Amino acid sequence: MLLTNNLGYPRVGAFRELKKANEAYWAKKISAEELLQAGLKIREGNWKTQQEAGIDLIPSNDFSFYDQVLDLSLTVGAIPARYNSLLNKIDRQYNLDLYFAMARGFQEEGVDVTAMEMTKWFDTNYHYLVPEFTKDQAFKLTSEKFLNEYNEAKSLGIETKPVLIGPITYLLVGKEKEEGFNRIDLIDRLLPVYEEILGKLADAGAQYVQIDEPFLALDIDDATRTLYSKVFEKLATAARGIKLIVATYFEALRDNEETAVNLPVHALHLDLVRGENQLDTVLSKVPTSLALSLGIVEGRNIWKNDYEKSLAKIKQAVDALGADRVWVAPSSSLLHVPFDLDNEDNEESLPAEVKNWLAFAKQKLAEVKDLAVLADGEVDAKTTERFEANKAAAESRRTSPLIHRPEVKERTANITDDDATRTSPFSARKAAQQTKFNLPAFATTTIGSFPQTKDVRKWRADLKKGTITQEQYDKEIAEETERTIRLQEELDIDVLVHGEFERNDMVEYFGEQLAGYAFTKNGWVQSYGSRCVKPPIIYGDVHRPADMTVRWSAYAQSLTNRPVKGMLTGPVTILQWSFVRNDQPRSTTTYQIALAILDEVQALEKAGIKIIQIDEPAIREGLPLRKADQQDYLNWAVRAFRVSSSNVEDDTQIHTHMCYSEFNDIIEDIAAMDADVITIETSRSQMELLDAFAGDFKYPNDIGPGVYDIHSPRVPSTEEMVHLLRKAKAVVPAEQLWVNPDCGLKTRAWPETKAALESMVEAAKILRAE
Repeated sequence: MLLTNNLGYPRVGAFRELKKANEAYWAKKISAEELLQAGLKIREGNWKTQQEAGIDLIPSNDFSFYDQVLDLSLTVGAIPARYNSLLNKIDRQYNLDLYFAMARGFQEEGVDVTAMEMTKWFDTNYHYLVPEFTKDQAFKLTSEKFLNEYNEAKSLGIETKPVLIGPITYLLVGKEKEEGFNRIDLIDRLLPVYEEILGKLADAGAQYVQIDEPFLALDIDDATRTLYSKVFEKLATAARGIKLIVATYFEALRDNEETAVNLPVHALHLDLVRGENQLDTVLSKVPTSLALSLGIVEGRNIWKNDYEKSLAKIKQAVDALGADRVWVAPSSSLLHVPFDLDNEDNEESLPAEVKNWLAFAKQKLAEVKDLAVLADGEVDAKTTERFEANKAAAESRRTSPLIHRPEVKERTANITDDDATRTSPFSARKAAQQTKFNLPAFATTTIGSFPQTKDVRKWRADLKKGTITQEQYDKEIAEETERTIRLQEELDIDVLVHGEFERNDMVEYFGEQLAGYAFTKNGWVQSYGSRCVKPPIIYGDVHRPADMTVRWSAYAQSLTNRPVKGMLTGPVTILQWSFVRNDQPRSTTTYQIALAILDEVQALEKAGIKIIQIDEPAIREGLPLRKADQQDYLNWAVRAFRVSSSNVEDDTQIHTHMCYSEFNDIIEDIAAMDADVITIETSRSQMELLDAFAGDFKYPNDIGPGVYDIHSPRVPSTEEMVHLLRKAKAVVPAEQLWVNPDCGLKTRAWPETKAALESMVEAAKILRAE
């Protein structure tokens, strides 16, 4: 029978057990031993689940308390020098406090260090901690997590396949922290640590090791292709009989096929979801020594696999290579999908018909096993029954009246260029807006959300359970909103927000009010650290049946003479942060959402809300990984934003927000969005990201570079923010600058929020005085 292979498994637990344990540890409510025990329990459950599903190659070292890239940085000793001051002050037995300081910053016992920079993992909504490299960077084996977790599984009688991020990908996802060198040139210093890792795993008896090299599916130059060959020659020697698997994912190999298939490894993993046609060219190039792992079950979306379509691909590979050299696998790690569909029992939010079209991580393991059995030919009755059910589900989805709305399709098809163009150029709009709002230089605002306390979350939970009435809930939300408006007035913030206390999530909240969406109860996916999101499911044509945000925005505006921003999530971000239907082009779905957001923008404007923020933090994330595919995406993504934001008066000010993205290569397209004000994350990069807005291409509209990092609990000083604003003023004209945090304040506590905002407003006043 064909071998079954899994690349990685969700690590937050079925009910976010890891999130709860991490946050309890950070709050000093549990010990390091208790946190480690919680992690072990999740790992053991994951390994047993995969074993029971019949997976042959089960991953280990895919678990992380925060981020797998950070794990590797600690493993290879790439610890930035600013953390040296912590080494004698914090727990060294487990390295947990050093680890979390690198992830979240540290501000205790007279020590104050910032967190490492964070950005998106390729084109996913998963965030990783960016490795930091210096010219004299040294590497040494500092953690044996990879070995400990392999041995843990072995003690349970489960042979696993340790997973390592490959050395080339690790260097390329990092950043040089000084000039005068290229991080890839550090490979000769890094490789001995990898060789040591493989040696230890060989001594422990590991049979397979998976080395993730997603850069093999990206645009790389000839020098990097040559480097791959040299690096894997050394790794193959160091492996001492371990069967190495190179895993590529998120794209097709394309021009890197020759390099990938000729690496001295046992198996190569291909993503046949993102690169569904690559077997047509790869198979003829595969040497007789190489096995292929076919990533045929979608690792990043939640739709059931089409067994008939997948079996045709498997047959194509088996006919060329033989069954003993073909494995069946998900396309990527299952980190990006929820844990278990069996935990969903609310038919009101997830109708049975829609649920029948879905597969979460546990169900995807069953799909991998079914496909291996079906491809083998000796099929038992239960597998045959599941095959028939799979075909029936696919037919149900193709023909369901739940999906198609002719009036939505017609409106989308009739979008014109005029629908995506503001009436006047930015200079005229800015003059009209200044007359309307009379804002000071270095105007201050926040990104939207304010702390969602236990009380706020409890009100929402109680409303869902029916233990409080809608009237009681609305009264609590109204009081919390008024408190927040008054606080912002006291802090002397210029443009206020209502706080978003009625919202569970910036995408889920809108999805709940749009037609064509379904929702899960426990469909949690890790975004970063303990931050989990529950992406809604777009299964049909999207439209807006009624107002979504007008009530609370208008209420907040009625409480104050200062302008209050209406807060919306943009069409591309709603698309990216949902599980998206795969039966029509993504651009079509985005335009449908854009029209729904436009309807809400116009309703806000009619209600007297004249500053409206349409967040698009995911627009860079959605950029295709291959340059040849990028402009087409940017054309429709930017146009969709403009459709959502253009049909307003000149004195209505449109803001947008983006975070944790590199902008240099798409800055002209960001400018083409034509938002009056863009706010961006810049504090972790010490304003480096602002360079994109002030280089050869001068960004024409207003910019709010984030002056403090909201993903860390540390409170920066006024002086720190003044320093960042001066750096910003050195590259962007003062009249274009706004002052704001990096992102929304939902996850922060009130004391640190108040303190940080006091410093932020004071910093803006210092800059005005200058």
